[in-house]
Amino acid sequence: MLEVYGDFIKLAVDVERNVLAGGGKLHADCEAVLLENGSNNDNVWGADWYPFSQKVEYEAMLNIRPRLGNRSMFLQDPELRAMIATIVDNLSRGIQP
Repeated sequence: MLEVYGDFIKLAVDVERNVLAGGGKLHADCEAVLLENGSNNDNVWGADWYPFSQKVEYEAMLNIRPRLGNRSMFLQDPELRAMIATIVDNLSRGIQP
């Protein structure tokens, strides 16, 4: 998944199903994979993962969702950010939720 950017991976994370897709040029590429596989759009949020530092950043165009209370690219809800961090951490270590 590092082939596109080298040091980070664009992700779309389904916080309801505890799954993610990563490695696309755009977060929307990853989102499309999740939606094709049964995810609900309201549960999918974008993030970037830096595997070498184990850092997650929560900024993506697909996070702009005024009807869900997120009016910027940055994911503002700390509970959603925590859920995403847990999913990324668990899946990067091979732990099934």
